[in-house]
Amino acid sequence: MQKDFSNDLEFRAFLNPAVRNMSAYHISGGQNAEIKLNQNENPLDLPDWLKEKILADFAKEQWNRYPEIFPNQATRKYAEFLDVPAECVLMGNGSNELLYTIFMATLTKGASVLIPQPSFSLYEKIADILNADVIAVPMTSSFEFQPERIIAEAKNSQPNLIVLSTPNNPTSKSLSYEQIKQIVTETDSIVLADEAYIEFSKQKSALDLIYEHSNLLVLRTMSKAFSLAGVRVGFAISHPELLKEISKPKIPFASNRLAELCLIHVLENYSVIDERVKMLLGERERMAGILAKMNGIFLHESDTNFFIIEVEQPGEVFNRLKAKDIIVRNVSSYPMMEKCLRINVGTKAENDRFLSELEKIMNEG
Repeated sequence: MQKDFSNDLEFRAFLNPAVRNMSAYHISGGQNAEIKLNQNENPLDLPDWLKEKILADFAKEQWNRYPEIFPNQATRKYAEFLDVPAECVLMGNGSNELLYTIFMATLTKGASVLIPQPSFSLYEKIADILNADVIAVPMTSSFEFQPERIIAEAKNSQPNLIVLSTPNNPTSKSLSYEQIKQIVTETDSIVLADEAYIEFSKQKSALDLIYEHSNLLVLRTMSKAFSLAGVRVGFAISHPELLKEISKPKIPFASNRLAELCLIHVLENYSVIDERVKMLLGERERMAGILAKMNGIFLHESDTNFFIIEVEQPGEVFNRLKAKDIIVRNVSSYPMMEKCLRINVGTKAENDRFLSELEKIMNEG
């Protein structure tokens, strides 16, 4: 039955002004299509035999009981996997929950966060909710980071937090280990290195810098390479004393036992993930060779599992692909990316279909 709601919306006066003025997070093109290349996921689900092992263990759990406040078993397992002390690791309900936690722990009204632009839109959104100031440092016209400008601006502005998405979403470019080290060493701010796509990168992780620098946080997710986007698992890794402070505003009981068991079993069978990453990297190189030769396309070099291409009419190309039940990400609303589309690497069959349809579109003009 259709219900009518009151038009009296006086509650709006009591909302955070930043919330009133922003839009909810959404995915352009939706999340369902025959060929889905818009969310940078691993296109391969976990194998059935591994899912069955996980579910058999989960069936033995007491579902009526809370999990541990912090999932210590999975934390220890991931720390062992990374070869870092367990007290350096904090598990969250996906890396997005940890982003909110880190921002809440470091930012207040009037504080500032430095973000190279363009970058992941959620960073700026959280900062706005917290009424913090965003200091944008532009990338080059080819979407490369500018470490010297980042350092100079940080010295001038003294932000509480510097956020480095590397490899960067949505530009697909990375900072080198030495560049991250330089930023961490030459600034006084807390530096967050968001390494969501590090498994696909040619660059070395910043992880071992946590032993030398107490102001560094490294963020990891299991949503990309590890095929666990639907389960929501992420980690923050840092100096133990920094992590103690970061964990204070964290939501308790945010990680459920199913997520913890998934992580444990996946790490015990990491060869499955390793093989898939190698496949995706091989497909990345194959696709790059084909895209680079297509009419009307400028291809940016990628250091992750997705590409940025520039076309004259990104909205039109996006819609024509969608009409063929292929969704990519239209990122033309991002600063400096007015002609850009983002495409993640799928299976060979998905990639072949995408490349074929894109070539038809570009040849037809």
